[in-house]
Amino acid sequence: MATGVISERASVLLKTLVEHHIRDGQPVGSSTLMRSSGLSVSAATIRNVMSDLEDRGYLHSPHTSAGRVPTALGYRLFVDSLLQVQPLEDQAMAALRSELNPDKSSTELVQSASLLLSNITAQAGLVTVPRQEAHQLRQVEFLPLSGERVLVILVVNEREVQNRIIHTQRAFTEAELREAAAMVNQRYAGQPLSQVQERIVQEMQEARSQIDSYLEATLDLANRALDQEGKEEEYVMAGEARLLGAASPEEVARLRELFDLFEQKKDLLHLLERSTRAEGVQIFIGEESGYEVFGNYSVVTAPYTDGSRTLGVLGVIGPTRMAYAQVIPIVDVTARMLSSALSS
Repeated sequence: MATGVISERASVLLKTLVEHHIRDGQPVGSSTLMRSSGLSVSAATIRNVMSDLEDRGYLHSPHTSAGRVPTALGYRLFVDSLLQVQPLEDQAMAALRSELNPDKSSTELVQSASLLLSNITAQAGLVTVPRQEAHQLRQVEFLPLSGERVLVILVVNEREVQNRIIHTQRAFTEAELREAAAMVNQRYAGQPLSQVQERIVQEMQEARSQIDSYLEATLDLANRALDQEGKEEEYVMAGEARLLGAASPEEVARLRELFDLFEQKKDLLHLLERSTRAEGVQIFIGEESGYEVFGNYSVVTAPYTDGSRTLGVLGVIGPTRMAYAQVIPIVDVTARMLSSALSS
């Protein structure tokens, strides 16, 4: 078990200490390690090893306790060299198979994946919404409502149907809306939504310069219908309250800062974007993320695809003492199964 960084004996003691801290959340003393490590060494020897690990930055001694807790560096050594990942339980696999159903829309799959990650790990789960360039317009329909309102039925990709109500600058007849939908479908069906909007804006300007009021009105209608696509939530998160329930009194203030980060989104999205460029599971422990607010928290992520392109990233946020042996395979398998559902 020796890591090449620390001795075999130190590796056993560090692994035992980390596992106890993950389970109990309390500083771990030499007497506990003596009972649990399986090593035939004296308490004095254990204390010496622990002191050396503390000097090297792997452990920390809280002022109020004779025991020690792992630092972010200690957790990193544990995750990289000492961790034994556990297979998913049958119940968790059954839940993933049931909820990540290929018949669901991409929006439903993202919401299901976020909730599953939270429920299975008892941490906060999040999934970024598939990138807009992955959304293709299949068909649009416009139906008149009372006043200057129009019901838009938008079909995206193969089977995702979105309904929304837009307010127009004037009332449209049913015939006008039918002709407008036919024109939009003929011109733009099968194209990425982001490109559709760019073309619509450009053609609106050209129509305006040509004094083509009907074409301009039609394009304005289509632009309003698609405008909300760019304003979707950038990620879906579930289980934030679980973080609050697991926080100690001294961690609550830092947790408020973390919730502010969730609201502002920018820094968290930057961290998630780094994960989309990597392969497989990525683990950011404490301030490894580059953000001080994550000092007591870890983020475990994995990208998901549609079989050929990376669409986004999913993951779990929890205390640095999360059960990595369970969380890592759950994140990995969820990413694979979400990718499979989106590829079907």
